[in-house]
Amino acid sequence: MVQAEAKSDKALDLFAVRSILFLPASNPRAIAKAREVGAELVVLDLEDAVKPEDKHSARGAAVEAVTNAWPVPVAIRVNGVGTEWHSLDLDAVARSNADLAVVPRAVSAHLVHGIAEAVGKPVLAMIETAAGVLAAAEIAPETAGLIAGTNDLRADLRLPLDATREPICASLQMIVLAARAAGVAVFDGVFNNLEDSDGFLAEAEEGCRLGFDGKSVIHPDQIAPCHRAFVPGEADLERARALVQAFRGGAERFGNEMIERMHVEAAQRVIERAKS
Repeated sequence: MVQAEAKSDKALDLFAVRSILFLPASNPRAIAKAREVGAELVVLDLEDAVKPEDKHSARGAAVEAVTNAWPVPVAIRVNGVGTEWHSLDLDAVARSNADLAVVPRAVSAHLVHGIAEAVGKPVLAMIETAAGVLAAAEIAPETAGLIAGTNDLRADLRLPLDATREPICASLQMIVLAARAAGVAVFDGVFNNLEDSDGFLAEAEEGCRLGFDGKSVIHPDQIAPCHRAFVPGEADLERARALVQAFRGGAERFGNEMIERMHVEAAQRVIERAKS
């Protein structure tokens, strides 16, 4: 199996990624547009977004799309274990210039480890089921990051079609906890209503408060508000700078609060996030 040359570590700084744009690899127009819309990671999808009769051509299109350099890292989402396309997808990704592979419906560390070995690239695992949420702590160390698959998770939990985020908030927090414990990046799921820009921004801001590094998007119009949600506001940045500057070591007073080194480290992350 011939593997593509590894990209630089800088290209795979997933903690700096705020937006992950998913698009069907069967859509050449969307692929061409994705190069210039400003997403910080692009996922060429071979799974849910592609009809069965288009799987073969989409696979070839994804490999072709990453032949030439992109301004951002590019991943290919393979079809799941047990499908007729899975092994063919793994072989194609391994031979491609894709930076990462995306594993759908990850439910065990063994499964994810096997896929990472087969493609010879870092993987992002999608946590989309109850089993995946419960296994997330074992899965995360085998990955470069986790992605919450919120649509599939709602379906697996048998929630109503119009269910809010509230019933899955515990699952989302477990995914974040697993990623943080493993020291890998973690990304929120998609927002389905393409016309509700205010709703998207509110959900992205909520995801940031939950601890996600960024969010999945399914339309270029969602990219700019996604970036705004995951960049510290000016007031937060000024406070972080003042806190770092004021700290002298140990526990001390900062305004009306008591701060320790942990607060300084959090403030430094805010500053670094703004820089990146």
